Amino acid sequence: MEVCFLGTSSGVPTKSRNVTAIALTESKGKDWYLIDCGEGTQHQLLHTKLSLNALKAIFITHVHGDHCYGLPGLLASAGMSGRKEPFVIVAPKGIKEWVESVQTHTQLYLPYEIQFIDTEHYKAQIFGQFKVQTTALSHRVPSYAYSFTEHQVDMQLDFEKLKASGLPQGPLWGKLKSGIDVEFEGKKYLSRDFVRTVGFPRKVVIGGDNDSPELLKETCKESHILIHESTYTEEMKIRAKEVGHSYAKQVASFAQSLSIPNLILTHFSPRYQLDSSSGDSLETLRSEAESVYDGNLNMASDFECYRLDKSGKVIVSKTA
Repeated sequence: MEVCFLGTSSGVPTKSRNVTAIALTESKGKDWYLIDCGEGTQHQLLHTKLSLNALKAIFITHVHGDHCYGLPGLLASAGMSGRKEPFVIVAPKGIKEWVESVQTHTQLYLPYEIQFIDTEHYKAQIFGQFKVQTTALSHRVPSYAYSFTEHQVDMQLDFEKLKASGLPQGPLWGKLKSGIDVEFEGKKYLSRDFVRTVGFPRKVVIGGDNDSPELLKETCKESHILIHESTYTEEMKIRAKEVGHSYAKQVASFAQSLSIPNLILTHFSPRYQLDSSSGDSLETLRSEAESVYDGNLNMASDFECYRLDKSGKVIVSKTA
């Protein structure tokens, strides 16, 4: 699976960063999911290979504009590009009312159905290869995290054991691999005796705005990547709490306490520039996080992608 960042700024865009949007692609095929959709997200997509026709669902963490103002335009463009398949949008209930109002007042016709699921009433569901669950966070408005866990892992036949069993190679082997018990010449062969899993379910947790990372303690168990906002430095922690945000050292300390192997920080205040010679730079956030976290730390950039392989290792690609 792969995570690609389409926007990593908080509040407003900068010259090098758009506001929040994250794409999560499945490990096989072209299906993908969008987590948040800040203004300009559809324009960011033009710089990638991601297709709106392969987008299976949109997950909005909360109603603030830097996380959702790009939604009407993206929906309109999907319709104009010929999409017919229904869209699933999981979001706080205010998003449904807002999108429907935009449709009414701008005469926005969509040639497909939108299936809204209120986050407030969301129950864990399967989307493609993922089981998606939510966790309530702490922000000025209701905000949520989404965890994406593979609900299926690769299965492999134990060929040596099968050869020794006397069951002839062919369709019956295929049934065993699919989890179906079979019978041959009066003898029953149980799938569990000849099939073993390869690897383990990979899990990614993507949080919305949140001033209390510890709310993700249960959700982050057995996760391979935590993606969390890091709007401020420790110097701004009082301000961060006032506006419902986290700071780099706070998030990193939490990740360290759970031994989360990969931490990706994003949603940086525009006050922090790329230029490390500046008094306020992203290097300050990185240094504060590194002082308390010894896992694999990354500071997200627009169009940067992270592939999580089957061993749990993260491989970085610079372009989406």
